[in-house]
Amino acid sequence: MLFDLKSGELTHQDIGQMDMYVRMMDEFKRGADDNPTVGIILCTQKDASVVRYSVLHESEQMFASRYRLVLPSEEELRMELQRERDQLSDG
Repeated sequence: MLFDLKSGELTHQDIGQMDMYVRMMDEFKRGADDNPTVGIILCTQKDASVVRYSVLHESEQMFASRYRLVLPSEEELRMELQRERDQLSDG
């Protein structure tokens, strides 16, 4: 799993960079028994159109979500990721 923390608005470049990291991890570091690499981008601001028209829209291995000053618990993060995934698949 790869994380990226952005202290500003999410951009297409951020998404492209994460996509490259995910693909490189899958190609060079992932073992035969490993699940696909997951990329998560946490950002202070997220534009729905940037997410919709990016690789995130078609990839089940990348997510973008806003973050708070206090980090969520593991369970809260898991629930947020599932909510984001559901939202992307409904898009």
